[in-house]
Amino acid sequence: MAELTTRESEVLILLRMGKTYVEIGNQLDISQNTVKTHVKSIYRKLGVRNRTEAVLKNPF
Repeated sequence: MAELTTRESEVLILLRMGKTYVEIGNQLDISQNTVKTHVKSIYRKLGVRNRTEAVLKNPF
């Protein structure tokens, strides 16, 4: 399993909190499309298909 970047970890923490992509983007001052890109990368690196699996597999 590839290691998450700092930004991906930040996004994952906010996903765990139930934040929407818009809320994550606003909080991190990035676009919603950038959030989507980070989420896709998180899913790929963790080998999961959705938010629930990512949160459950999260090493934090």
